[in-house]
Amino acid sequence: QVQLVESGGGLVQAGGSLRLSCTASGRTFSSYRMGWFRQAPGKEREFVTAIKRIYSWSATNTYYADSVKGRFTISRDNFKNTMYLQMNGLKSEDTAVYYCAADPRSSGTYYHPGDYEYWGQGTQVTVSS
Repeated sequence: QVQLVESGGGLVQAGGSLRLSCTASGRTFSSYRMGWFRQAPGKEREFVTAIKRIYSWSATNTYYADSVKGRFTISRDNFKNTMYLQMNGLKSEDTAVYYCAADPRSSGTYYHPGDYEYWGQGTQVTVSS
């Protein structure tokens, strides 16, 4: 069982920055595929970004939704069992509850919510225009 706890959300003006953190319990954090998703009111949960687990053979370690490319950066610190989402150039359309997710399996996509087994409780990000 893995528990995920997000932090770092808040209210920011358009063009500003926020950094979200997701801290995981357990000793196998590095072996989990990790991702960030978001859900705005009245909308479905959508993929934001993902980072592969250690020992992945793919040359591509991170993935981003087109809407956040060049503005958001995902990273992980396996020693601290923590994943980060640095969000720059925030826009009003980035307003949502942000969730971190983790999955231990080698199969599954990085972008589909159903392919992640563990979820955090979410943290609100509000961007004012």
